Amino acid sequence: MGKIRFGVIGSGWRAEFYIRIAKALPEQFELIGVLIREKEKGEQFRKIHQVPVVQTVEELEKGNPDYVVLAIKRGIISGYLTTLFEKQIPVLCETPPGEDLEALKSVWENCQKYNGKIQIAEQYFAQPLYAAWDKVIRSGKLGEIQNINISALHGYHGASIIRQYLNAGFENVKIYGKRFWFDVTETYGREGMDFNGEVFKCSRDRLTMEFENGKIAYFDFSDPAQYHSFIRTRQLTVQGVRGEIDDLTVRYLTEENVPVTQNLNRIDLGVYNNQDWSHYGIMLGEEFLYKNPFGNARLNDDEIAVATCMKKMDEYLKTGTEFYSLRDALQDMYICLVMDEALAHPNQEITTAAQCWA
Repeated sequence: MGKIRFGVIGSGWRAEFYIRIAKALPEQFELIGVLIREKEKGEQFRKIHQVPVVQTVEELEKGNPDYVVLAIKRGIISGYLTTLFEKQIPVLCETPPGEDLEALKSVWENCQKYNGKIQIAEQYFAQPLYAAWDKVIRSGKLGEIQNINISALHGYHGASIIRQYLNAGFENVKIYGKRFWFDVTETYGREGMDFNGEVFKCSRDRLTMEFENGKIAYFDFSDPAQYHSFIRTRQLTVQGVRGEIDDLTVRYLTEENVPVTQNLNRIDLGVYNNQDWSHYGIMLGEEFLYKNPFGNARLNDDEIAVATCMKKMDEYLKTGTEFYSLRDALQDMYICLVMDEALAHPNQEITTAAQCWA
């Protein structure tokens, strides 16, 4: 099987994920170029990352990529998407696919107009732990899922997991809640661990989401601390008729209604050993819920998830099988916008309405 050849538009923190993945998995991925319009900035980027840099979509197109990754700020995504649709260049688009409702509608209309080939790199479903949780839910161990409490992901990322785990589809949802502010001590940022003891104000958003089918989500997120903090960690509870996920603990009933409690067991190679470090998989009892599809590659969980999206994008182009469709991304971003509206009007119920993509 040949390499997946791709280009990248963008030069930010997220774009760098794709560069690292291509370098870690050279037998699977080939980066043909990074588009950076500013010549001086592009030259500096080329020297730092040792990758080919171009200045126009036309130059990127000449490299004949299988698809292009669009990893730029949300305010300018719509324009680039239209250009790529017009040129019939397949797109793996970083989230979100638009900054407001009108932009979301415009993206959908242009995709329909040009029959654009697009999937969204909303990667959290493919992170090892989230994939393991999803496997438990889909196994039926918990019975019909009725509610979820998630304190792990912001906005559209949270909405995507909520809709997936609740199997909520494109149902309308009533959202209400409030934003609170608390002091928290900094422990970690993108530059590494922080020992200065700096205290800053951190928001905490608490929302209740009632879907038309009666299923409920309780959304809880502290921004910006929660993604990186050692003292504001992630939590998840999913409750079904016959069991629940309580973060790393799974409780369920057997066919004979015997209660079982098991913990998720993460297996990483090279921990307290002389193997090269890599993530291997996650087990529940004697069953593997998840195995890393990239073997011994030294990728963190988010990089594994992004690489999974890159592989699935190739499968989509070959088979037509979607993994995270534009429809889903638009719906999740729309829900995110309504979440923001609900937070701007504390405890007032805001209800979504069916949109053109639904």
